[in-house]
Amino acid sequence: MRIGLYPGTFDPITLGHIDIIRRGCALVDRLVIGVAINRDKGPLFDLDERVSMIEVEAARLTEQTGTEIHVHPFENLLIDCARDVGAGVILRGLRAVSDFEYEYQMVGMNRQLDSSVETVFLMAEAQHQAIASKLVKEICRLDGDVSKFVTPAVEAALRRRLHRS
Repeated sequence: MRIGLYPGTFDPITLGHIDIIRRGCALVDRLVIGVAINRDKGPLFDLDERVSMIEVEAARLTEQTGTEIHVHPFENLLIDCARDVGAGVILRGLRAVSDFEYEYQMVGMNRQLDSSVETVFLMAEAQHQAIASKLVKEICRLDGDVSKFVTPAVEAALRRRLHRS
């Protein structure tokens, strides 16, 4: 069985993430979405909220693709998470050249730690290349329309969190 790991903070999950998950499902038999705890990033949503949002989207994608999708929080090294879930491949989405530079370094380090785990890059579709969770949060915080970037459920969660009275 081919098991892939798609890691990220997903704060929140965007249509760009969902696109990579959907396309990644065509490459593996089981896809594990690794939700990084990463306290250094100071996420807007706590871990349970992020996992819950992803599980809702994962259930829809499992139904559409037939690929088994699991959500797995982690706080250890990415390569250790890959070992923990039995992944032979790490999926990473790329939006811009700057993403590639960072990811290229990460691949080199991960290959040093465990050369049996491959990394596969998926380019974001053109309509998703500008989407970044950080920007989506800022647009929503300033009352902008984020419906082109996230699902309705995620938009509602953003609005509840950012526009509390």
